[in-house]
Amino acid sequence: MLRQYELIERVKEYDPDADEAMLNRAYVYTVQKHGSQLRASGDPYFSHPVEVAGLMTDLKLDQDSIITALLHDTVEDTLATIEDIESNFGKDVARLVDGVTKLSKIEQMPENERAAENLRKFLLAMSEDIRVLLVKLGDRLHNMRTLHHIKNPEKRRRIARETMDIYAPLAERIGMYEYMREMQALAFEQIEPDAYKTITDRLTQIREQDGGQVDAIALAIKQALAEAGLKVEVSGREKHPYSIWHKMAERHVSFEQVSDIFAFRIITDDIADCYRALGVLHTVWQFIPGRFKDYISTPKNNGYRSLHTSLIYENSMRVEVQIRTRDMHQRNEFGLAAHWAYKQHDTPDGSVGWLRDLIEIVDASHDAEELLEHTRMAIYQDRIFAFTPKGALFQLPKGATPVDFAFAVHTDLGAQTVGAKINGKHMPLRTVLGNGDVVEIIKGKEAEPQMSWLGFVVTGKARASIRRAVRQKERAEVAELGKKLFDDIADRVPAKIGKKAVREALKRLEMEEDEDLFYAIGAAEISDMDVMEALVPGCTAEFEDEEPDWSKREKAISIRGLTAGVGFKLAECCHPVPGDRIVGTRKQGEGVEVHTIDCLTLASGIDNDWIDLQWGKRSHGAVGRLRVTLYDRPGTLAEMAGIFAKNHVNVTSLNQTQLDHPFTSYEIDLEVQDLAHLTRMLSALRASDAVAQAERI
Repeated sequence: MLRQYELIERVKEYDPDADEAMLNRAYVYTVQKHGSQLRASGDPYFSHPVEVAGLMTDLKLDQDSIITALLHDTVEDTLATIEDIESNFGKDVARLVDGVTKLSKIEQMPENERAAENLRKFLLAMSEDIRVLLVKLGDRLHNMRTLHHIKNPEKRRRIARETMDIYAPLAERIGMYEYMREMQALAFEQIEPDAYKTITDRLTQIREQDGGQVDAIALAIKQALAEAGLKVEVSGREKHPYSIWHKMAERHVSFEQVSDIFAFRIITDDIADCYRALGVLHTVWQFIPGRFKDYISTPKNNGYRSLHTSLIYENSMRVEVQIRTRDMHQRNEFGLAAHWAYKQHDTPDGSVGWLRDLIEIVDASHDAEELLEHTRMAIYQDRIFAFTPKGALFQLPKGATPVDFAFAVHTDLGAQTVGAKINGKHMPLRTVLGNGDVVEIIKGKEAEPQMSWLGFVVTGKARASIRRAVRQKERAEVAELGKKLFDDIADRVPAKIGKKAVREALKRLEMEEDEDLFYAIGAAEISDMDVMEALVPGCTAEFEDEEPDWSKREKAISIRGLTAGVGFKLAECCHPVPGDRIVGTRKQGEGVEVHTIDCLTLASGIDNDWIDLQWGKRSHGAVGRLRVTLYDRPGTLAEMAGIFAKNHVNVTSLNQTQLDHPFTSYEIDLEVQDLAHLTRMLSALRASDAVAQAERI
C-alpha cells in the first residue's frame, strides 16, 4: 500500500502546484473514517481507496480526482455524508464523490435492473464530468486485482461478468486499453476458468519451447528498419489469454489454428516514420491482404491512432504489428485520461461524439431492458467506416445499414429517411454497408420512422430513436381515440361539460393535461365510470355497482387517420377489412383490437370493454384471409396465382392445410383494398375451373 508521503510525492511530480495540505487531509480523513474495517483479503479497508488514488496518479489526473479516489467509499461505507465532504473538501470534490457513490450503490439492485441503472448513472455522470468514470474504472480495476480473496465463487463470477459486460467496454470506448486488457484478463479467469487454464498452459509451453523467438523476431524487425535509416523502439509480446480465446470463439477455430499469437509494437519519432516503417515491413516480409488498417488517417471514435498490419514471418508464422508515435502510444494506452493530462488545468467536460449518442440513448430508452440492449449495441461492436457525399467520415458497427448511417449523422435525418444511394446507386434501406461506402440519404418532410426498420438496424441510437418515435405516435393516436371516447362519455353525464369541469376532473384524477386523460381512456387505464365521477361527482350513484353499457352508442367512432398496429390493431381471428361492420374491444395495456361484428371471438363472452367503430371514409388496405380448395392436378396453383395477379392483390402468406386427393386446401393471406376488392377476388376464384371451393375465414 502507498504511504501518505509516497502518494503526495507522486502527485507533486507532475503537478507541483497541488495543495499538499488538502491531499494530506484527504488521506487522513479516509483512514479515520474507514477505521478498523477490513477487506476480504484481511487488509485494512482504507488500503483500497489509497491504491485507487495511486492508479489515478499513474494517469496524472488533477488534485480533485486524487482526493475523490481517496474518499470514494466514505459516503457508501462509513458515517460520512456528502455535506461533510463538501464542507471539508469543496463543492467539486463533493460532486465527484456523489457521482461515484451513486454508481456504487446500485450494485446492490437486481441484476438486469442494476446493470441498466449502472449504465444510466454512468452516462449521466460522464456527461457532467468524465473524471467520475475514470475514478470508477480505477476502483473496479483494483477490486478485480483483489477479487480472488472473495470466497464465494458465485459472487466472484457475478462481479467478473459485470466487469466484462460494462466496465471493460467503457474503458475501451474512452481509449483506456491498458485498463480494458487487464480487466478482461482478470474477469476471463473467473468466468471461464477451464478455458483460461488451457490457454495459459499452452502459452507456457510455447514460451518454454520457442527459445526466445519473440525477442528474435523483434530484433529482426528492428534491424530491417535500422538498415532503412529508421530509429525505432520495438517490443514483442504474446497476446493475452482472453484475446486468444475471443479469436477462437469468433473464428470457430482451435488454439493451434490461431496463427497470430505474437504481437509487436513499433514506436517512431513522427508520423512520416510510421508510414516509412510500414513500407519497409511490407517490402521485407509478405503482408496478409485484408489485415491492414490505418487508424492514423482515420482514428477510432475514442481517439485511438496506429497502423496495424499482419506479416508472414519465417516458417509461415503470422505476426501482428502495430506502428505508432510516442505521443500516440501514450494516448492509446490511457485514452481520455491521457488527454486530460495534456490539457493541464482545463476542466474535463466529457464532450465526445459517442458519449453524446449514449446520452441520447438514455433519453430514448423506455425501460431497463431497452437501455441495456441499446447501450450494449453502442459500445460493443466492431466498426466500419462510411462517408457522406461531402467526405465526412462516420464509424458504424459491422452490419450497419443506411438507416443506421442516417441516425449517426443526425437524429432528424434518420427520422426523415425515405431512401438511400450507396456509391451513387439507389439501394434498399436494409442494405448492409461496406467499408468505404459513400452513402447519400434521401429524405422527405412528411416521412417518419417505421416500425419495420427495427428488423434490420444494428446501432443502439437508431433502435432507440425508432422506438421512441413509434411510442410517441402510438400515444398520440391512442389519445386521439380516447378523445372521441371522452366526447361520448361527456354526453352521458347530467351536465354540460366545459373547460372548467375538465380542469377539475384532471385535479381529481391527479393528471396534468387533457392528453393524459385522453390517453388513459384510449388505453383502458381508467374506466368510463371513473371519468364520469371525476367530471360530475355523484353522477354514477344511480348505476350502483354495475358498469353502464356504453357499447350502444348513437354514433360509431371512426378510426380514420389512425395507423393499424399503432392506434389500433386488426384482429387476426377474423381479419376485418374496410367495409366490414366492425366493433372494437378495449383491454388495459393492449389497446383497441378491431373485430368484425360476427367474429366468433366476440361471441365467446370475452370480458372486454366494447366500442362501436366505423371505418373512416378514406380507409383502405388490410389483410384478408381465405380458404381455397384446388383440384389436385398440374397447373391449378399457377392458375390461382394468375387470378391474384390480375386482381392486383399481394399474397403475404400461403399455407397448405390439407392434401386429400383429388383436392388440396390452402389458407391464404391477401393484401386487399377493401371488402369490395376482397369480394371480387372471391368471385374470380369461384368462377375458375381450377378452384373447387373458396371462402373467407
